[in-house]
Amino acid sequence: MYLDNAATTQKPQSVIDALQQYYSHDNANIHRSAHTLASRSTVNFENTRTQVQSFINAKEAAECIFTKGVTESINLVAASYGKLVLQPGDQVLVTEMEHHSNLVPWQRICEETGAQIIAIPVEKDGTLNLETALTFLNEKVKILSMVWVSNALGTINPIKKMIDAAHQIGAKVMIDAAQAASHFKIDVQELDCDFMAISSHKLYGPTGLGVLYGKRALLEAMPPYQSGGEMIKEVFLTHSTYNELPYKFEAGTPNIADVIAFEKALAFVTEIGHDQIVAHEQALYQHFMNAIENSAFDGIQLIGTAAHKISVQSFLVAGMHHFDVGMLLDAAGIALRTGHHCTQPLMRKFGIEGTVRASFAVYNTLEEIDYFVERLHKICTRTR
Repeated sequence: MYLDNAATTQKPQSVIDALQQYYSHDNANIHRSAHTLASRSTVNFENTRTQVQSFINAKEAAECIFTKGVTESINLVAASYGKLVLQPGDQVLVTEMEHHSNLVPWQRICEETGAQIIAIPVEKDGTLNLETALTFLNEKVKILSMVWVSNALGTINPIKKMIDAAHQIGAKVMIDAAQAASHFKIDVQELDCDFMAISSHKLYGPTGLGVLYGKRALLEAMPPYQSGGEMIKEVFLTHSTYNELPYKFEAGTPNIADVIAFEKALAFVTEIGHDQIVAHEQALYQHFMNAIENSAFDGIQLIGTAAHKISVQSFLVAGMHHFDVGMLLDAAGIALRTGHHCTQPLMRKFGIEGTVRASFAVYNTLEEIDYFVERLHKICTRTR
């Protein structure tokens, strides 16, 4: 039973078949050779970019940059845009619930530029108080970089209101949508975010792949993140000119097979529909929460109790280390996450080392939740 979907999702057969198809029949480098295999692979590769554009409703496909994942996408924005605009005394605004990948890149660029990281506090229930959060926006803030949905808590943040408020003071906004993309229909034009990062492997696609969305004007002003082949227009011994978007930020041979297979993952989600996915996941989540509340569970401490959240729940069992709980569940055939979930500042905020985290996806069933609750009840009973 797989309940570790916030870490990575399982892949539909169509994604696996697409990987095999490429390596068995279409293997060739793209954008360069003129032969049939290269042409076919190039078309399939760029078709995925077009599908990403549609999936997030970007104005144009060139605003969608393929990266290794959300981590690299945020590093790209921090190293390229951040270094371009940040100066001593400026502020980068984040939240206390950020994944390390949305903290460490900003820490590094702030060390280089003399800017400062400021964190919006998290409430006891794992939410952001919007009124409080808005008070952190001032003329010193040049970049707001925040998570849409917390990977550790499942909390859904009010990003549209934060984006609008940030723009009123002239700040640019980076949204970490790693956990959101498989749950919500994304419209970057409606949100009006300046940058957004999504992850393939949390969206039923291959690992080692992500997308950075950025507004064209910003991407064109930013210097390249990496240098080498593909990202150039002309190279001389002493200088070079850079390629047009999106290729300026895609140095070297890309992750061709996984990009092509990612199109199948997008089709998988689109065909089912975000509304149907969320309805199913919320039914599973409510079934789990009802069982916890209605059963004789002693010692379960829920971490993150926001009213608006996705199908993720962190918890602790009294008298047991979270890792031991995970091992006992694993012995019963249940795979879920234990640890700090790459959110150590958030764990310190709650005064804990880590949690057990269950996260549900479209392929999980009510019968699996019942079995999970049964095994969890036995674990709680043995700690008395």
